[in-house]
Amino acid sequence: MNFEASYPTSQHHRAAEALVEFFRQRDATEAVLLVNSCARGCATPDSCLDIAVLVRPEVLTREQEDLERTWQDFYASDPVFEQLKQVGRFAVVHFDYIDGIYDAPTWDDGGGPDGFELGIGNQLVYGVPLWQGSDYLTQLKEKWLPYYDEDLRRQRLAMVRHACLEDLEHILWFCGRALYFAAFDRLYKALQEYLQALFIAHRTYPLAYNKWIRQQVEGILGQPELYKQLPPLLEFSQLESLEMLEKAQLLKSLVSQL
Repeated sequence: MNFEASYPTSQHHRAAEALVEFFRQRDATEAVLLVNSCARGCATPDSCLDIAVLVRPEVLTREQEDLERTWQDFYASDPVFEQLKQVGRFAVVHFDYIDGIYDAPTWDDGGGPDGFELGIGNQLVYGVPLWQGSDYLTQLKEKWLPYYDEDLRRQRLAMVRHACLEDLEHILWFCGRALYFAAFDRLYKALQEYLQALFIAHRTYPLAYNKWIRQQVEGILGQPELYKQLPPLLEFSQLESLEMLEKAQLLKSLVSQL
């Protein structure tokens, strides 16, 4: 799956070019990545410009404070970024240093979802390299793509499914105490955990669990019929009712199919 940079305005484009020119001159920089909306051609003039600069982990650990200060000084001094801010309400640079280390957490009783698959997906699958100074990014892609180790995948799928079902079980208890907003919170959390499990089950990296749901389920996973079942899970004619339990049971049936 290949993407190309697509900027909604010339100001977004010029800001990206300035970032590349600045960071390619820094010895610590391994690659500059365009991520999120601009990387997928769905940004608007109000969209932020999301940039990730790849630095080796030992360098980031040793020099993080200096690297952050360098970025902040540059961002405050170059007028191209002020021009970007004038384009739209949210048209700013969202910037991160990344080190290419993706650790899969083990959840406690609080469950998830977590950002493990999201980080790999947004940076290595759906991100667009604007500049590469070494083969470090290539090494990361060879390690993590098309998907990670099967034993780890099975462990994570079991963990996420368990957490999702636990959240759904809590809904009955909350409703029994008339805590409907807490029950809704658990339902929404369980839906996000379901989406994480769904992508793990299909050995596919996601974009997000709280947005772009239709584009992901229909477009990336190719399951339009499944998507039709998802929005109704959060639609209520009356929040304080047995509808909450009905929604939980519907989602539980989807989880059982994974």
